[in-house]
Amino acid sequence: MSGLVKDNIFGSSGVVLEAAGGLSWQPVVTASTVTVSAAKGYFINTTSNACTITLPSSAETGDQIILIDYARNWGTNAITIDSNGLNFQGEPDTYTVDYDTAGQSLNLVYSDATTGWTPSSDIANALEPVAPPTQRGLFGYGHNASGAHFYSITNLVNSSGTVASDTSGVGTGRWKLAAASYGGDKAIFGFGQSSSASTNVSNLVGNNGVVASDTTGVGTARDFLAAAGYGGDKAIFGFGYSGGPTNLVSNQGVVATDVTRVGANRGSLAAASYGVGLAIFGFGSGPISTTNLVNTSGVVGNDVSGVGTARQELAACSYGGDKAVFGYGFETGGASIRSMTNKVSNTGVVASDTSGVGTVRNALAACGYGGDKGIFGFGQNASSTALSMTNKVSNSGTVAADTSGVGTARWGPAAAGYSFSA
Repeated sequence: MSGLVKDNIFGSSGVVLEAAGGLSWQPVVTASTVTVSAAKGYFINTTSNACTITLPSSAETGDQIILIDYARNWGTNAITIDSNGLNFQGEPDTYTVDYDTAGQSLNLVYSDATTGWTPSSDIANALEPVAPPTQRGLFGYGHNASGAHFYSITNLVNSSGTVASDTSGVGTGRWKLAAASYGGDKAIFGFGQSSSASTNVSNLVGNNGVVASDTTGVGTARDFLAAAGYGGDKAIFGFGYSGGPTNLVSNQGVVATDVTRVGANRGSLAAASYGVGLAIFGFGSGPISTTNLVNTSGVVGNDVSGVGTARQELAACSYGGDKAVFGYGFETGGASIRSMTNKVSNTGVVASDTSGVGTVRNALAACGYGGDKGIFGFGQNASSTALSMTNKVSNSGTVAADTSGVGTARWGPAAAGYSFSA
């Protein structure tokens, strides 16, 4: 290698570089494999897949390569280093070298044949960006038994909790579906029943509240399931009739194949986000009051013994920034329709019943709005009459009296939050 070492701090085999700023940064890598070169920096984006990184087959003392976790996803999809015949920290390349910490960056420098490549630094960026709270929501789809209509219409909810009139429907009209936020500011509707057949189609919602056309279904077609956001920017569909597996949704809105269900087999349950990146499924057919917590990786936990009145066809939403509330629903045979609620702490503990406020009903939906509040809406009352009324939830979890309905009365809709903008 020519030149003085002090002039070649970003050394590349046989190439002398300027002492400052000589590193050449490459375009973002999204592939599952990449071969890298000395004197270059690489942004490695593992949002969609893990990545194997092959180092140069020959190197000289002072050669340097920098690797950066572009999207803070190495904790989900790790990188694997192939040292390509050279040693890595004194070990031969037969050893597996993985880096699986979100936000990590590696500064690799080649020393000699004995030690080979050595990370001069391999620390993670400890700063976890916190997305702004979701400000708006929308109710969508549903059914009106009296008219035998299956709707795809939506009703937007602004950051003050005001529900707008109907927006023309997009996609397959259906009911008994579920919805959740993903990507921080977008939403997804999925599954449900159209006419007499269950489906697994989904519809993405942009951060402007516009619903996209049907996306071909993935996973078991089913209805009366639930969904919630988890991990800060992802979502999960879970349970429901027809076996009730779970399906994770990436932060790009891609629905994954079935994951075998954990916990009681049931439909007609509800789900919501709580804490930091956590979610909870609760209650459901039987009826039961059992809950199942979801961790930040989307893994569903075993059954937690129920608290509160067992019921089904209820709804749930987040409030207060880190808590949740289950509300409404009916008990055995639909004879006892309720308006009671059960709060969920930021550690996932469900509280006993809070006396109901507003019209008793079931088959309703709920979502967050305004960053730290929630709203229950639509459903049917004890006379099987479809409703469009709503009930706001304050940032302390207090449910307000009925607000006169806006939009087409229906039951079996779904709801989710979207948009960072008020």
